[in-house]
Order: sequence, then structure tokens, then C-alpha cells
Amino acid sequence: MTYHLNETYDSYRSVDLEARAAAASPYELVLMLFDGLLDELARARGHIEGKRYQQKGQSLEKCLNILNGLNSALDYEGGGEVVQGLARLYDYCIYRLSEVSVSLSLEGLDEVVNLLGVLREGWDGVSAARR
Repeated sequence: MTYHLNETYDSYRSVDLEARAAAASPYELVLMLFDGLLDELARARGHIEGKRYQQKGQSLEKCLNILNGLNSALDYEGGGEVVQGLARLYDYCIYRLSEVSVSLSLEGLDEVVNLLGVLREGWDGVSAARR
């Protein structure tokens, strides 16, 4: 019974996410990616703490994919120093998460969460200013 409820909830979340993404501005899409990334980082932490290493690997892989997606979406030609700074920060987070995957360092994971939390606040400010 619980499995069926989880499956139903996951299906609902998927449809809800698709509907929100279809109606979102580019800035809102970035915020959705950050929210998903931060949620997945929290899951990775739980997997490390629970010694569920296979699930930890899957969670960190999702995080790396999101970070790579954010990095590849940057406007390198028109973004100037801000884009270069974001690219370096995304690269650093990718590097740290790769280390965390091997070392299981919660401190390293927390460092990435804190950096991305600050970035998410910045994107939220940009999105609010554009409205």
C-alpha cells in the first residue's frame, strides 16, 4: 500500500513540475532547478548518514547533472564577469561533490549546500526584480 502511495505521489509531482515549468520564465526555471538541486542534496545527506551508498551515488549523480545543466545554460558571450564567476562556482561545486562521493564528507556537502543556497537567493532576487 505504501509503495502505491509513493508511486502516485511521484506521478503527481512529475505532472505538477511539468505544468510549472511550462508556465515559468527563464528565471523561474533556474529557481526550480536550484530547488530540485537543494532537495536532492538533502537526500544525498540522508543517504550518507544512513549508509545507503548506492542511493547516495544516484542522488549525487542527479546533482552533478543539474549543475552541469546550469553551467551549460550560461551565456558565456554576453554575460561577462558574472557568468565567468558563476561558471567557476558551478565547477567548484561539481568538484566538491565529486570529492564528497568518495570521502562521504558531510562538511563538504554542507559547503556546497551553503554556496548554492546563497546563489539561489541571488537568482530569487533577480526573478523578483524582473516581475
